Amino acid sequence: MTTQSSPITINSAALRGRSRSRARRVLLHVVLLLGGLTMTAPFLWMVLTSFKSLPQLLQEPLSLWPTPWAWENWPDAWSALPFGRAYANSIYIAVLSVGGTLITSSMAGYAFARIQFRGAKVLFWLFLAMQMVPKQVTLVPFYFLMAKIGWVDSHLALIIPAMMVNPFGVFLARQFIMSVPLELEEAAIVDGASRLRIYWQIILPAIRPGLGALAIIAVLDSWNNFLMQLVLLNSTELFTVPLLLSQFQGQYGGMNYGIVMAATALSTIPMLAAFVVGQKQIMNSLATSGLGGR
Repeated sequence: MTTQSSPITINSAALRGRSRSRARRVLLHVVLLLGGLTMTAPFLWMVLTSFKSLPQLLQEPLSLWPTPWAWENWPDAWSALPFGRAYANSIYIAVLSVGGTLITSSMAGYAFARIQFRGAKVLFWLFLAMQMVPKQVTLVPFYFLMAKIGWVDSHLALIIPAMMVNPFGVFLARQFIMSVPLELEEAAIVDGASRLRIYWQIILPAIRPGLGALAIIAVLDSWNNFLMQLVLLNSTELFTVPLLLSQFQGQYGGMNYGIVMAATALSTIPMLAAFVVGQKQIMNSLATSGLGGR
């Protein structure tokens, strides 16, 4: 009797274990779905509000869906202020600063990962500690430095410092370079390749996914860098999208929040597109590089 009932007992225990595991997965997906809906609710509210007219925004109780849809809010928001020029300013600042960030971060990451010199680890951790210092702490001395150079009210103050100093970019590049097999570099050294040639022909192609993720993160950081832009830029023709949006809110906020929401939605399109395009690359790169260092 005992010999015959043991397979049944094992099968029933396995079935109970599978059912518990399935229930945990279902519960996890339900929690993640609710969390995702909670996080996207403000964005959906902004988009729906951008299609409402002023009487709809003042009615009581406030309805979720626009009735009717005020499609004219979007072209009105675009033509109210020079959004085209602000978009061009933000895009070219982001392109130049991100391009420089990729070069300097990958070169510094290669030095920290592969070149042995005295105090390398201490210097790396001191450099990484800069990530812990908020930008607000260094804002006043940074402004005086830019004023001494003559870069106040100039895009150079936003481009050159972003190119030269990016502690997170250096950390991310170093982690990816450390995951590249050392045998590739040793073989290149045997063949007589220099450090610069190894960096250009071996390291950069090998860490291309990591550089792509870093580029997307740097683009989002450059696009949303409102504080530095607010302090350093004074001329309207130099304004970026976040600065123009703040001016737009001050000018039209008391008149029609539908137009303000339309302008806000216009400013989020590039960031949303960048994240949607590079979402998988960002997640995979951070997962493989953040914990893979020595």
